[in-house]
Amino acid sequence: MTDAISPLSPTPSSSNNAVANSPARVLIASLIGTTIEFFDFYVYATAAVIVFPKLFFPASDPTSATLQSFATFSIAFFARPIGAMIFGHFGDRIGRKATLVAALMTMGLSTVVIGMLPTYESIGVLAPVLLALCRLGQGLGLGGEWGGAVLLATENAPEGKRSWYAMFPQLGAPIGFILSAGLFLILRETMADADFLNYGWRVPFLISIVLVAVGLYVRLKITETPEFQRAIEKEERVSVPIAVIFRSHFRSLILGTIIAVATFVLFYLMTAFTLSWGTRPPGNGPLPAGLGYSQGQFLVVQLAGVVFFGLMIPISGLLSDRYSRRLVLILTTIGIFIFGLFYSSLLTAGLSGAFACSIIGLALMGFTYGPIGAALAAPFPTTVRYTGASMTFNLGGIVGASLAPYIATWLATTYGLVYVGYYLAAAALLSLIGILLSGNDEI
Repeated sequence: MTDAISPLSPTPSSSNNAVANSPARVLIASLIGTTIEFFDFYVYATAAVIVFPKLFFPASDPTSATLQSFATFSIAFFARPIGAMIFGHFGDRIGRKATLVAALMTMGLSTVVIGMLPTYESIGVLAPVLLALCRLGQGLGLGGEWGGAVLLATENAPEGKRSWYAMFPQLGAPIGFILSAGLFLILRETMADADFLNYGWRVPFLISIVLVAVGLYVRLKITETPEFQRAIEKEERVSVPIAVIFRSHFRSLILGTIIAVATFVLFYLMTAFTLSWGTRPPGNGPLPAGLGYSQGQFLVVQLAGVVFFGLMIPISGLLSDRYSRRLVLILTTIGIFIFGLFYSSLLTAGLSGAFACSIIGLALMGFTYGPIGAALAAPFPTTVRYTGASMTFNLGGIVGASLAPYIATWLATTYGLVYVGYYLAAAALLSLIGILLSGNDEI
């Protein structure tokens, strides 16, 4: 089913579009949006470990409070497919630009409100409820952001450079993490504990309003992508994109979800869980001992790993265009499987081992994250690509990331840290099966 061009959807000429959407403008617009979105997302992930268990989830023991905090952390992953369907629908019906602006506003405002929430001490059980609602808003926004940013890049990419262009929005993940972790590190090192828990933790959330303003300015300067513009001119837009996905592209949706699982498990084990376990006291009564590092020490460990995460993304993009995305993903997923078997040994081998664990794990993350944007978007036609790519990525988030910190904490507490590595290896094996089942034209 197609629709005529709406008078509310202007169609600039191809030449005008080419002039407006220069490569630099496209890549900056796709990068800055995902940087802001992931900054907001990681600010929550860090606070879920070092702040929220104390201020929003008082419990008799630290493990229970942390598990409750991780439960709200998972809400966003279940909200992201809903956001993907909502924003994907309008992204495929109205256009990429307007939808990307709306997604950025949803994510940014949800983050700012978290910075203004009263704590459990002030309003009781309503505090975690409001926190969960804001986390829901973050998930909805990020569910619509990622797919649109990837399409903004890939649908403006010249022939033979789709993976290179698609890796620019992926760079937003390490940059956003460095900004959020770096800001928390500065606050922890310059403020007394009482001041940090009183008001300092709110700063990263409130500062998001400035980043959102910058992102909106850049996003409003771009025009529609050439591929979507052609779909408008040919009257190819469909009425209900998600229905077309389930009817005609269900196999691509399932395979893409499976392929993305290892990426998500790896990242959230290397960030949220590892930060939690690394800063857990070395002796905690009857509970298994953590590694006992200070929050400042371990944030530095993670920042070192994220630098390698960022460096590997463009390298993987270049290799994917030169050889193939499929080959890069196969080799990287095998590497993740092997890393999972040695995860526990590395992490517990002193501070140098923790650095090695962070660097190797997040370098592998860069190699899988760089090409995965283009890989997940490739199977879907222009008319449903926003919805298809977003749904695939975010369903992968539910399976791979939503409960990863919670499951890892339970495994480490119940069976030992080595089982967290086995969990990662199993996720890699599942994704490898998905990649092998897909054809070269599917990713």
